[in-house]
Amino acid sequence: MSQIEDLPLEIALFPIRGCILPPGEHLPLNVFEPRYLNMIDDAMAGHGYVAMVQPRGDGPREAPRLERVATAGRIVSHTETQDGRYLIVLAGICRFTISGEAVRRTPYRVARADYSGFESDLDPSPPADGMRGQLLEVMRAYFDLTGLSADWASLQSAPVNAVVDRVVMAAPLDPVHKQALLIAHAGPDRASILCSLMEEALAQAGQTGRA
Repeated sequence: MSQIEDLPLEIALFPIRGCILPPGEHLPLNVFEPRYLNMIDDAMAGHGYVAMVQPRGDGPREAPRLERVATAGRIVSHTETQDGRYLIVLAGICRFTISGEAVRRTPYRVARADYSGFESDLDPSPPADGMRGQLLEVMRAYFDLTGLSADWASLQSAPVNAVVDRVVMAAPLDPVHKQALLIAHAGPDRASILCSLMEEALAQAGQTGRA
């Protein structure tokens, strides 16, 4: 298991609006833009980490303002395609606050990472098993609404924390809501917020997640 002292204090940033990486989850990525191919090359030659962060949608197009909380991800799979793209998988390790940006002569941005306050990401989160019934009930209605599919039999036994994080990653939630879920404590807190957001979407559509 990683320790805080093992994590890079400076880490390349991969900004994608609407995309978050909760610690403990895996994110497949198709990398094709030259500056980010360069970023992956540098990461693979170094400590093997890049960070997922959401742009806030304002500021210069080439250097938009970023959300303050990002996730350090370790590259655990890397394949190069015949047309020069990289297919990678990032394993979420630990969230951090962007305390500033390092001045580097690279085409991609590099953050100074402050992991304080997120040490618990490296330990198992409190389980949200008591929310399984409510969560699955609301999920069924929300998935019907949004066209998402799921293996419901598997979800009956899957760890609730993992179910929550995977829904957070896949669901068509507003990027602001996704960021709030990323910042929230894993376990019951994140599960409760996710249920509330799905119920709000159902209410706006004139549906309900309750039997």
